Amino acid sequence: MKNVTITLDEDVARWARIRAAELDTSVSRMLGELLREQMVRHVTYQTEMQQYLVREPRPISEPGSLYPKRAELYDR
Repeated sequence: MKNVTITLDEDVARWARIRAAELDTSVSRMLGELLREQMVRHVTYQTEMQQYLVREPRPISEPGSLYPKRAELYDR
């Protein structure tokens, strides 16, 4: 574990202490979990985006054919 010092506005620090107490945890652990969730989300997004970008493009219509008109697609 690595210790990090952060600076918070007084009202934010007060809210964080109260919220951590409600969750029966510490502000440090609460922030650590929040940052871990953000990291996992970011890494997952980057991985999935990379997998998408390396895929071969596939045509959405036959070569030489025209795309349908917008009105045709949304005609109800």
